[in-house]
Amino acid sequence: MTTAVAATPSSAAPATGYALVVGIVLAALTEAIASTVLSLGRGDIIGDIYATPDEFAWLDIGYTALKLIGFLAAPWLMSRINPRSLIAGSTLVMGVACGIAAMTARLDLLIALRIIQGFSGGTLLVAGQAIIFLAYPRSRQPVLQALFAMGSVVAPATIAPALHGWLLDSHSWTWIFFSIVPVALVAAGLLLITDGPMPAKTARRPFDWIGFSLISITLFCFTYVLSQGSRWDWFEEPRILWLTAIGAAALLAFLGRQVLAEGRGLLDFTLFKSDDFSFAFVVSFVAGAALFGSAFLIPSFAVSVLAFTPTAAGQLLLPSGSLFVGSLLVAAFLIQVRRVPPVATVPCGILLIMAAMWMLSGSTSESGADDMMAAILLRGLGLGFLFLSITLIAFSNLNSRNLASGIGLFNAGRQLGGLIGVAALQTLVDHSVAANVAVLGASVTAGVPAVSERLTTTTAMLAARGMDAVAASRAATGILGRVITGQSTVIAFDTAFNAVALLFVFAAPVLVTIKIGLSRYTKARRAVARSKRVIT
Repeated sequence: MTTAVAATPSSAAPATGYALVVGIVLAALTEAIASTVLSLGRGDIIGDIYATPDEFAWLDIGYTALKLIGFLAAPWLMSRINPRSLIAGSTLVMGVACGIAAMTARLDLLIALRIIQGFSGGTLLVAGQAIIFLAYPRSRQPVLQALFAMGSVVAPATIAPALHGWLLDSHSWTWIFFSIVPVALVAAGLLLITDGPMPAKTARRPFDWIGFSLISITLFCFTYVLSQGSRWDWFEEPRILWLTAIGAAALLAFLGRQVLAEGRGLLDFTLFKSDDFSFAFVVSFVAGAALFGSAFLIPSFAVSVLAFTPTAAGQLLLPSGSLFVGSLLVAAFLIQVRRVPPVATVPCGILLIMAAMWMLSGSTSESGADDMMAAILLRGLGLGFLFLSITLIAFSNLNSRNLASGIGLFNAGRQLGGLIGVAALQTLVDHSVAANVAVLGASVTAGVPAVSERLTTTTAMLAARGMDAVAASRAATGILGRVITGQSTVIAFDTAFNAVALLFVFAAPVLVTIKIGLSRYTKARRAVARSKRVIT
């Protein structure tokens, strides 16, 4: 489906132009806060709404699935609604939905509100980034896209968790939703008083309802499977197996529908004629897995192993935000001022992230924030170099008519890559904990002198504090069991940190091969096109 939006910059005054960018960044910030609200507030929300873990899961599934759907529906909405009005309206809807969510404890209403928040968030992200590309010349895009990334990527990865932790410890989870309301109002106000790119007057295409229905089924099924697969031991549960089969069948039907639609379907396949976009689209999966996977592992390790409070766990990633922003601006300066090709900073970003994950793989149960900080800062530095580069690679050569479709598809790829990465790491941690407990438990037996000495010492200590001998012996055994489980969990997380580093070791050669193959294919296609023109 082609999005018809003018590429000419608006004639707004500089101050108005600044207000447009600030409004878009604040709109992206509302999505960042809403998207990560369940990461640290899970326990508090479950207790207040009296939901089971399975019921609570729908709050996350509904948001993520509708966000993905919003990514794909936003280009069509931009062809029917003024882009500036679309992002302002989506931001207001996000604010209203979050305000209502803060005042209710009904599970069904919260699920409905999370669905609305997800669709609004996906729409405003695509519309906001597209407006920046369309309203300003390409020469200024590195810095502008770095500013947009601060609200759409840096905030959910670093700032939002710290805000959530502080609000959970000092107030309650409802304040997280309340905090979005004023940001949404300010963002919508700035957007409404500015000028933006005007839609081009072209023939409107009908909406592909069949394709939209098929891809919606696919995304719902895959979101549920990737979110809940580890909990249900994947295909050991018939529900996961059936949803995977339904999602795969719907995806195949959707792709067939797009081919038969001959350019009138939901997706614009002309995007993949650009080898830069095709390459960046593939990279988006790997980058999403690294971003969301590491953002899942670090707070989880801090809370489950190091016994951090929500505030401390949230603040753990906060210092890396400054380096994340710094590397975004440095990359923007190199690309915009020094004319460095965007692809040049990608290896630097990959190497820094690999080094950070390798350093974190040496963490122990005695580690603290100071021990992990160097690696966390390196991670932030690497993510900045990586994400701005692949964004500019993906969109710099797209025209105004398929830009919004490209942004939506690229963001959907990054989100799906994040879902896959988190699901894989969660499964790895769960299975590693069980395997490590079995191995360590087999080595810790009563016949081993060190074990007997440890049990005797612990029993004597407990008995000295007033516990009878039998109870003290049982308690000593229980304490030793918890130590084994704790050490098994540490080893499992260290393995997961190593897995993120190894992801790039295996992915980098594949990505290089894909890039070379796409370049050769593009050259061959251009040579054929030139020969045909010569013949005619």
